[in-house]
This record gives sequence, structure tokens and C-alpha cells, in this order.
Amino acid sequence: MNRTTLSLIAGATALAAVTGFAALTAPGPEAAEQPAGAAATLPVERTGLLCPQPSTSDLAETTYTSFTPVTEGSDDKGTAVLRSAARQSAPEEDASAQEDEKAGEDASGDEESEKDEKGGKGSAKADQDGKPVLQLKEPGTPVTAEAEGADAPALVGTADGRFASGWTAQQTTEVTAGTGRGLQGVACSAADTQFWFPGASTDDTRTDYIHLTNPDDSAAVVDIELYGKDGELETTVGEGITVKPRSSEPVLLSTLTAEKQTDVTVHVVVRSGRVGAAVQALDDETGGDWLPASADPSGSLVLPGIPKDATAVRLVAFTPGDADVDLKVRLAAPSGLITPAGNETLHLKGGMTAAFDLGDLTRGEAGSLVLTAPDASVPVVAAVRVLRGEEGKQESAFIPAARPVETRATALDNTAKGTTLSVTAPEGAAEIRVTASAGTKGGTPQTKTYSIKSGTTQDIEAPVPAGLKGSYALTVETRSGGPVYASRTLASTEGGVPFFTVQPLPDDRGMVAVPDASEDLSVLQR
Repeated sequence: MNRTTLSLIAGATALAAVTGFAALTAPGPEAAEQPAGAAATLPVERTGLLCPQPSTSDLAETTYTSFTPVTEGSDDKGTAVLRSAARQSAPEEDASAQEDEKAGEDASGDEESEKDEKGGKGSAKADQDGKPVLQLKEPGTPVTAEAEGADAPALVGTADGRFASGWTAQQTTEVTAGTGRGLQGVACSAADTQFWFPGASTDDTRTDYIHLTNPDDSAAVVDIELYGKDGELETTVGEGITVKPRSSEPVLLSTLTAEKQTDVTVHVVVRSGRVGAAVQALDDETGGDWLPASADPSGSLVLPGIPKDATAVRLVAFTPGDADVDLKVRLAAPSGLITPAGNETLHLKGGMTAAFDLGDLTRGEAGSLVLTAPDASVPVVAAVRVLRGEEGKQESAFIPAARPVETRATALDNTAKGTTLSVTAPEGAAEIRVTASAGTKGGTPQTKTYSIKSGTTQDIEAPVPAGLKGSYALTVETRSGGPVYASRTLASTEGGVPFFTVQPLPDDRGMVAVPDASEDLSVLQR
């Protein structure tokens, strides 16, 4: 084995230690095109995603969607398979997934397989037979599966080869009545060891669960810390929570503490192993949605894509540690950065959750919040709760501080009507390219390029596949400038209530810089 091969194995090992799922193979011809001594940028060869249990409501209707964009330089073989968390395949069982792909089988058995070939849709119930809930056929075309009621499972999946780079999965659930009624959406995420969720609640009007999903063969041990308006809340069973191997554990936040507080920051710390985590926030009066994790604590945060018809915006922020901070608040509107009257700065006390009602902040225009701490050494996490509709017929959604789209990001389950793609470039002008994939049941991809002015947010008229049938994926690529932040809103109206859900678009982390074999592998990045 030569030195180059050994170096790449060492790099892949280091990468796996950081991400848990990512891996590489030796560089192909693309690496030869890089300048001598420069790092080659190559597609990730293996990745994983976790999806929480969608709902406990018998009225829930859930759609799972899986998609990988076409990526130059990817392998010509591979699989992308999502299984029930309790039935996911072990690494030694990967061969069975390869056989499934070769045989053209999908999540739904023979009868549903025929439907899938015609309509890109299967049933999550097929997993009872031990087959995948959802399996991709080819890059560039999304596939879906449906589940009804409270039996829809949490999912765990892996993708390798040609399906790994940019693999994205999403679950969208509609609940027509009861606590949390509305449209609930969440992008499936990678496992990690730490998460922050500002915007949760232990109040009597809320039913908030933290969903913990363990993809591995050994148990994970997790601590859950809760912070309210006066500091850390006393918890009874928040330490040493065991999440069994290949399982998902929903934990009701109000059972962890006797203190009832409207606004709480949840900090999840994994002692051993790794998990996926998301908060499902359900309200008796204003519906519910998923609260994804905030971007890592930072002195500069962007919360992209507040709907232009938002009737109420509530910001929840938290700074770890003992230092106080005065947070500068600006709104990136279509015309540029503006300071909301009466909310120019917000004071945060160290270790205490603070909430601020910003009213109808956007006033009929696209907008994103830009938060800046004068002292960058004081990190902050934040999220907003957004309401649409009038009192008595309101629906809620959450937008956490987001990570930028460094190279590429994808939103799934889009429809020709009811989809809004919001993009902001708070620091400098940028050019982006947006591609609408083929539809799940047919349609031809379309691509458009857009210029985003510095300091602005734009709700862009995103492309739609020609001859669209079914739903489709929207992939955003940064071409120049930036940084760029993006979110996607899905909306519909049911019984006069404006159902909606918002998902920020983090970078898909589908490419990795592989240093030249002669370089120090400590610079390896993903």
C-alpha cells in the first residue's frame, strides 16, 4: 500500500471521527485537475440521516421524501436507504440494500413497487416486512412514501456512492385537528453530540417533546439541560437519559421539571454515543411545528425567511455562560438592512432565556433577522416563533438561527403552489443558482440564476419543473459572493386556518476538501 493510499485512509478516519457518518474514497480524475499542492474538492462517499417520529396524532398524514442532487465526480454505484429506527440495517447488512437496488425493489413490496414506478410513492408500512421505508432509484429524482396516524416511524438511513453527496430527506405532516394541528415539517439531520433549542416551552398550553434518535449499535447517554428566564431550571430526570441502540426516544419536556415557563432554552449534551435531536412544539390554540436546532452559539446570527404576512414574531435568545450582552437587531428587507423601531438592541443576561415580542415585524415584505453581539466573544443562540392568521385561526412555525449555504442546499416536498423560497445575503451581494428537480411523478428539471443584493432578503420566484407531476426538490447553489442564507415555506389553507411550516436550508456538506498527500492531514475539512 503506497503513502497516498495510507494518507487518504488516515484522512477518512479523522473525518469519520468528527462527523460519525462521512467517509471518502481515493480521489478520481477530478483531483488531477487541481493545482499542485492544493486540496482537491471531492464528493462525500458516505453519509447518514435521522428523522424523528412524525406525530402521536391518529389524524396525522405524513409524507417522507428522499433526494440526492446530481453531482459531478460521484461514483456510478451506491444506495440511499431509510428504514424504521427499530429496523435499520446493521453495517454488515448493507449487501441486502445493494440487492434491493439491483432488483428494483422499493419500500412497499411488490404491489406498492409497481405504484412507485408509476408515481414515485410508497408506504412506510412496508417496513413491517423488514424492507426499506424509502429507497432512491437515481440522483436528481425525489421519491416519497406516506404514513397515516400515530404509527409513522422514526427513520434512520445511510447513503453511499453516487447517492451520498448532498443526500437530503424531509418529513411533512398535516394534522387537521387537536393540539398541534397544522402543517409540521422537519428536515432529517445528521447525528451529533450537542444541540441548542431556544424557543421551547414547559407551559401548560404547550406540549413539547425532544426527540432523540440513536443510529448506532450501542446505547447513547444524554443529558438535557433547561434554561428559563431566571437561569437553569431544576430537573428531576434530565441527566443520564439512555437512548437504546437503533431507536428513537421522545421526552416530554414538562416531565423533566416542575417549573412552568413560557420560553425555555433546551441544551442537549451527549455523554456517550451520538444522536439526532429535534423539538416538536405543539400548542393548544396556535397549532405546532418542529423546532430544529439553532446554529452553534455565535456573536453573529441570521434567522432567514420570516413570512411576509406574519402577524406576530417572538424572538427567543440565550447566551451561555455568565456574561451579559446587548444584542443589535436588524431586519434584512427587500430594500436593505433596517433597524426595527423600539427594538434596536435587546439585553440578554448570561445563562438566562430572554423573549421579545417583535409584532408584525415584516409588514408585508420578505424579511430575515440579523442579530449581532458587539462583543463577538459572547456567543448567542436564537430562534423565532412566527404566527400567521387572525386570532382564533392562527398557526405557528419556528425559524432558528441558521447556517449559511456555503456551496449547496436542498429543500424537499415542494409543490407548484404554496412554496416560497426566501434568500438573504446580509454581508455582501451574491449570485445563486436554483434548480427544480424532476417531479416524483414526472417533469423536466429547470434552472434559474438570481442576484441577491447586499443586506437584502428576497422571496424569489423559484423555477418549477416543466410538466410537473407530484412534488419536487429545490436545490440552491452559491455561485459567487455571500454568505447566503435561505429558507423554504410550505403553506396551505384548511378550514380558514393558514397552515404553514418553515425549514432553513443548511449547507448539505456534500463535498469535502482532501489535502494533497504531502500536506498535513490536520487541515482536512468537511
